[in-house]
Amino acid sequence: MPLDEEHDGEAAALTAHLLRQVRRLEIRARHLAEDLFAGSYRSVFKGSGIEFSEVRRYYPGDAIGNIDWNVTARTGYPHVKQHVDERQLTVLLAVDISGSVAYGSLDRRKQDVAAEVAGLLAFSAIRNNDNVGLLMFATEVEKYIPPDSGRRQGLRVIREMLHHTPEGRGTDIGEALEFISRVLTRRAIVFLISDFHDEDYWRAMSVAAKRHDLITVRIIDPRERELPDAGLVELIDAERDWHVLVDTSSREYRRRLAELMAQRRAEQNEQMMRRGVDVIEVPTDGSAIDPLLRFFDRRRRRLR
Repeated sequence: MPLDEEHDGEAAALTAHLLRQVRRLEIRARHLAEDLFAGSYRSVFKGSGIEFSEVRRYYPGDAIGNIDWNVTARTGYPHVKQHVDERQLTVLLAVDISGSVAYGSLDRRKQDVAAEVAGLLAFSAIRNNDNVGLLMFATEVEKYIPPDSGRRQGLRVIREMLHHTPEGRGTDIGEALEFISRVLTRRAIVFLISDFHDEDYWRAMSVAAKRHDLITVRIIDPRERELPDAGLVELIDAERDWHVLVDTSSREYRRRLAELMAQRRAEQNEQMMRRGVDVIEVPTDGSAIDPLLRFFDRRRRRLR
């Protein structure tokens, strides 16, 4: 077979595989948006701002700050301005594509789960007629698709996530958050999807959280919760390219390592929540939908 025909065949197979992945995500997101998020999507997210609706007579209990003094003076009766949340929301998916996210100890890698979560959220936003955009980052921002609406935009976001080849191996969450604060001039809903193997991004997170509704989605591999008893194992840092040999047959070592990793996650979660940032944890060995549903339920109860 000529080389060009062989290349065309591989490209066609890759395209077919990509289309199957996109279609699978779209079908799952359709059920998520229509059946599971019904009645809750709009209730847990506020618009990027408010727009004027009308002026009406004042009723006891109305906020004094909403009184329209010009109309009140003209009519002789107190009137208040009514505003409504802007109908169209803006959702940005900020996805970590660093070396550590390429790791997977079981059937699914963290990057596969990150893409699934982002895909579900993207199509859910599109089906609610909202704008959705994508930012992919490692050591620096590698791809940015400004928020837009429509199914074509949703397909573009998914295609880029599944097809993009990362250039960097490290993680710089602070750089990604600073980029978001620069390019998004109006309030948006930002889902930051990562395994959070990084440090020193708290200042940038504080700034972003004040400007936007920032929600972190932590992707966790089961081996990051607890190592198995597998004897001598070589651990590899995919971002800094160092190797270390550990004896996992030691129960005490496994216990201390599990405690250390759990403590690190707990400290990060506490720092995020102090900044008003919600945290969703999605395991690679479980459902990606269930943690999202729990987040929506938690938000809805909190708003009540």
